[in-house]
Amino acid sequence: QLQLVQSGGGLVQPGGSLRLSCAASGFTLGYYAIGWFRQAPGKEREGVSCISGNDWSTILADSVKGRFTISRDNAKNTVYLQMNSLKTEDTAVYSCAAHRSRGSLDTWCALTMQGFDYWGQGTQVTVSS
Repeated sequence: QLQLVQSGGGLVQPGGSLRLSCAASGFTLGYYAIGWFRQAPGKEREGVSCISGNDWSTILADSVKGRFTISRDNAKNTVYLQMNSLKTEDTAVYSCAAHRSRGSLDTWCALTMQGFDYWGQGTQVTVSS
């Protein structure tokens, strides 16, 4: 069974840091682009970051540039989202998603939900004093 298993959410004060993990179960993450999305109460889901499956190129939403970093460790079959300088407006449920690369030249990555094949279970991040 193909699954994405998330961990690392929680409660943090403004200015603090958290690292989210997205681990693949049942498949090799190295062949997949991985995106991170978030949905705050009463708002639509938005793309936060993406890392491609072949050249490891990355995309960050403007709202998190300079604060968030996406990385992958294929040996651990895991992608990370390091979140620094957190703000109250970063409070949301964060989900990772996987897009299977369509070949070795596929560097697709996007901050839109279309195109992703598998989704993690979501994890709550709350930024509050």
